[in-house]
Amino acid sequence: MSINLSYAHGTSDVPLKGETIGQHLRGMASVFPQREVLVSPYQNYRATYSEFLNQCEQAAKALMAQGIKRGDRVGIWSPNRYEWVIVQYATALMGAIMVNINPGYKLPGLRYALEQSRIDLLIASSHFRKTDYVSMLEQLKADCAYPKQTVIIEQDWEAFLQSGHNISDQQLAEREASLQFDDPVNIQYTSGTTGHPKGATLSHHNILNNGFFIGERLKYTEQDRVCLPVPFYHCFGMVLGNMAIVTHGACIVISGEAFDPHKVLETVEQEKCTSLYGVPTMFIAELDLPDFDRFDLSSLRTGIMAGAPCPIDTMRKVQSRMNMTEICVCYGMTETSPVSTESCTDDPLELRVTTVGTVHPHVEIKIIDPETGAIVPRGTAGEFCTRGYSVMLGYWDNPEETQAIIDDKRWLHTGDIAIMDECGYVSIVGRLKDLIIRGGENISPKEIEDFLITHECVSDVQVIGVYSERYGEEVMAWVKPRQGHHISAEILDAYCRGQIATFKIPKYWKFVDSFPMTVTGKIRKGEMREIAEKELQLR
Repeated sequence: MSINLSYAHGTSDVPLKGETIGQHLRGMASVFPQREVLVSPYQNYRATYSEFLNQCEQAAKALMAQGIKRGDRVGIWSPNRYEWVIVQYATALMGAIMVNINPGYKLPGLRYALEQSRIDLLIASSHFRKTDYVSMLEQLKADCAYPKQTVIIEQDWEAFLQSGHNISDQQLAEREASLQFDDPVNIQYTSGTTGHPKGATLSHHNILNNGFFIGERLKYTEQDRVCLPVPFYHCFGMVLGNMAIVTHGACIVISGEAFDPHKVLETVEQEKCTSLYGVPTMFIAELDLPDFDRFDLSSLRTGIMAGAPCPIDTMRKVQSRMNMTEICVCYGMTETSPVSTESCTDDPLELRVTTVGTVHPHVEIKIIDPETGAIVPRGTAGEFCTRGYSVMLGYWDNPEETQAIIDDKRWLHTGDIAIMDECGYVSIVGRLKDLIIRGGENISPKEIEDFLITHECVSDVQVIGVYSERYGEEVMAWVKPRQGHHISAEILDAYCRGQIATFKIPKYWKFVDSFPMTVTGKIRKGEMREIAEKELQLR
């Protein structure tokens, strides 16, 4: 393959790990039994690798005691807690498929995830922020067959663990011995342009290896302590976080149920964290604290900024004022476990801001002409595709959508427009799809459009993403009112509250008689974005 074409593969003399997540955890516990692996100060919880393995084994036995078999789905609906991490490893130990449920889901999103993945047992918090999870689950009981069983962490956790005493070590060992590293271990729902979220199904092999090689680029060792304010339900927390950390004998530090800039910096100082994660908006909020200078962040060395484009000024401040001289950026998607490219700790600042790094070990990437499928020359924009161990098994129970994104040569088509330079560094410059990415959250315009169209005063609606310095993108809705009806931004905003996740509610509204269209009747969303950003003076 000519160096002039936009193709690269990650060569490495470090082999892929051919083991299950449970086998790998046992290996780490034997090497680092007394080192801390998981700390949640706000829950007054600490565990060494040896203690953590014992707790995961007990939870795995408890799942077996509840009748959970290999391949059954176990949902986890909770903000960041130490129990979340135990469930992640317990399900992997005994062969269940853990289904991540977004803590921000309202009733329709929750119902869809429970029914589409057919969850056998749901482990849930009682509430998160102002949302009462228990009452939401009660509302579903009348007409939803799932979940078949529910464990509320604050009420049932200890009794749940006690039930595991009915399962012997031998029974757990036999279950573990039946597992293969290509077995599915996780389903994560990801928004797309087709409306309903799709369940990306990931294997032990997918996420164990992706986590390991993320940690390798960050130069993690057993000395590292990583503060994770990013949500566990997302790949950022679960793979870039938990998996990258545990595969290196390092320590996961939970700063709180949800992001709080003060709590994050307090936790970094008190636990002497060496690494910190966040989307750009999190780092901006931390740097903007009036009392920022009172925190001792001298223990920090590295971390990850991902989920949205990074402003160069923010990256400079993170490096200088937060001591994170070796911070990296990553690019990927849930369907690729998730990371395909990552910068290195010693890359020049300019490359860590203007690019998303170079190809990951054992992964192939190419940039193609979306019309012909041919690989484009370096320096030319095209669709970013990736192939290798990291590509998901498929979308859960959705072969049509799987075939639409993974071609017959096993290349996964991301829908992102990218450019590869002569040295192999990749820049993401746009998207073929209409997907909106706000502060690291993938948002489907169609999902919002399908909801807003149900309002009696709305004739038609088109949702787009517009530029935001803080979040990368914000949601905007162009609304065509029904003739003879009065409608306003305030009315539609109130209509959304409590019905769709808060981050999906449009920030901007525009009321129109028609939409820009092609001669064939296709909506020109790119033109809508240009008009809106000019009118709103966003750039």
